[in-house]
Amino acid sequence: MARFAMPTWMPVRKHTEVSDETHVADVATEDSDASAVRRLSIGRGPVGDIAAGPRAIAVANPADDTLTLLDPHTLAERAVLGLDGEPTGVVVSDDRAYVSVTSAQQDAVVVVDVETAGVTATFPVASGITALAVGPDGKRLYAGRASADRVEVTVIDVTAERAGTIDIGKGPAANIDALALDPRGRRLLVAVTDDRGSQLVIVDAETARVQRVVPVRSPLRDLACAGDTVYALTSDRTIGGAVHVIDLATARVTGTIAVGGAPTQLSLSRDEARVYVVDYDRVHVVDATRLEVVDALTAPVRPSCVAHSADGGELFLADYTGGLSVHAVESTIGMLYSQFLATEPFALSVRQPVGV
Repeated sequence: MARFAMPTWMPVRKHTEVSDETHVADVATEDSDASAVRRLSIGRGPVGDIAAGPRAIAVANPADDTLTLLDPHTLAERAVLGLDGEPTGVVVSDDRAYVSVTSAQQDAVVVVDVETAGVTATFPVASGITALAVGPDGKRLYAGRASADRVEVTVIDVTAERAGTIDIGKGPAANIDALALDPRGRRLLVAVTDDRGSQLVIVDAETARVQRVVPVRSPLRDLACAGDTVYALTSDRTIGGAVHVIDLATARVTGTIAVGGAPTQLSLSRDEARVYVVDYDRVHVVDATRLEVVDALTAPVRPSCVAHSADGGELFLADYTGGLSVHAVESTIGMLYSQFLATEPFALSVRQPVGV
């Protein structure tokens, strides 16, 4: 059974350094019937992660330790912020972007005001962050961490500027691969994988206590939540990729959609009707109602990550050359085709269930 420790709070360190370096994005627009596809180059190496909010799109650039902020409507570059370390993940709330960074000196979560493009605070953490999630009201930030076979979630109270720790459990080579919250922010979903497999750990976000544990077996890669339904992405070398449908009310896997390949990330459409799965040479489009793959978006280079716009009308697809493609997704799925080239697959290890 998972073990829980009451939060122990740590202070925040203020940080105000902002890079004055700028870069002009190269934007091109193509109109095709009712669907528009826009492409631009961030120009800072592979895109490590992307998140979109109503006021900004945040792009993590690990190659040069920067965060690029784009206007969510025009895609114009607002600012490029220099970070004290390599950005490994980013999430966005209404007016803040939260970036996990790692360096030889320390690992931390950096808080960025997207309106002023200023770094307002830095929260040091004890070990590297492997997953981020932010509550629907933006008041709590969750950072998944692993250290010495133990997995924990750091909970940051953004308003009070203090942080605590939820002890999830331990297992051989255990790691937190993804975090998600239900739409009301009442349940924290933790994807845990170790040498024996994976499981979804369901945590009460208010009491910080583990409620249920759902075995999934294959290594978990990402999570998305729609009400009482969780879409859990798994991938391993033997079975390939799959999206598992988990009912939070019964804590059971109720369906599985095989997608093949070696997928790494997913994004759920705003209407909760489609799941977009990032694979090594394409993006699979999964019908969440029929539980089947209905389409595939192909890309000129290997896609790295994907995110939906705040209103759900656009899909942002980033790649390993620093490019970004924007697709209209409120029209029919058939309008979403692009031209992508396949790239080399990568191997993932097979693991068995973790005992937490």
